[in-house]
Amino acid sequence: MVLGILKEDTHDNRVGTTPETVALLLKLGVQQIVVQAGAGERAGYRDADYTAQGAQTVSESEVFTKADMVVKINPLTAEQAPQMRSGQMLLGQYNPLTNRDVTTPLLQGNITAFSLDMLPRTTRAQAADVLSSMATVAGYKAVLLAANEFTGFFPMFMTAAGTIKPAKVLILGAGVAGLQAIATAKRLGAVVEAFDVRTAAKEEVLSLGAKFVDVEGAAESAAAGGYAIEQSEEFKQRQADAVHKHASMADVVICTAQIPGRRAPVLLRKATVEAMKPGSVVVDLAASTGGNCELTENGKTIFANGVKIIGDSYLPSTLPRDASAMFAKNVLNFLKILAPKGEAVLNFEDDIVEGTCIAHQGQVISPRLKTLLASA
Repeated sequence: MVLGILKEDTHDNRVGTTPETVALLLKLGVQQIVVQAGAGERAGYRDADYTAQGAQTVSESEVFTKADMVVKINPLTAEQAPQMRSGQMLLGQYNPLTNRDVTTPLLQGNITAFSLDMLPRTTRAQAADVLSSMATVAGYKAVLLAANEFTGFFPMFMTAAGTIKPAKVLILGAGVAGLQAIATAKRLGAVVEAFDVRTAAKEEVLSLGAKFVDVEGAAESAAAGGYAIEQSEEFKQRQADAVHKHASMADVVICTAQIPGRRAPVLLRKATVEAMKPGSVVVDLAASTGGNCELTENGKTIFANGVKIIGDSYLPSTLPRDASAMFAKNVLNFLKILAPKGEAVLNFEDDIVEGTCIAHQGQVISPRLKTLLASA
């Protein structure tokens, strides 16, 4: 199998494979790796770094011509999609549960496409889990961004001028991004509280030294695979009251809560923002799916009643070197399953292969995506 690596669009500084993983992929049995010239530059990887590990740098058109499988983190552009040939494979992170149109050109072009954000939530799949990898980056960077934008210190200071109280940080959602945000905020010396509807998250929050904001009566489902599910209106009101109380006393709120295939739950309402202290900061990682804050605008920073609200779901792009390294390792681990000897084996009885395949021979294979599209 010849593996092709495309340069990402201008909004994303990451790259799908790093020089380090090139060597490991060749060792796995991949016949050849062709990398679009300049693909890794924005992440700090030079063309010479790739060629030193055995890859060949080529033009974009040559990637499409030579590769049996093309790796691109983001969906193909309208100009790129027609360059894919029938039967060719595509690998990346395409969020088809939210971006439902992403499969259309793939099905029409008879492309076999795998989206790593569709991995089942199993122990075996963890090593290829791009959602967890990128959430780790996002949670970490969200706190650093908030600390940079906040008008005060995060840690407590004892100075000759008096004592500076530590910042109060509220984390909404205690998944991978939320837990990383908790850990980072604690390292910076903040007083941290966290909210999540999943009872299993409480122990993890407490283990990191944060206080858990408990709201009784949350609905949970084993079928959700560890994700949060839609809640009743009665619970939402209790939740809104609890979040309002804690957010109004917070200096920073980090929003991370999302539901796969659904709009992000609104946890921080306009009235709550209006009750927050001037100079407070909200960083909303769920901005691309509507935002946890009612006032969030995706890709924008706005001010409301003296509160800065940053809507950014693409923070991994701001730490491109390590984010790319993590993504590349996820790709490598996925290919160890899909192509254990360097050649792809389309075994759709394997839950990882089946679950991630969003297009093959004009059909959607992933059961989750198929069910969602059928009910749309």
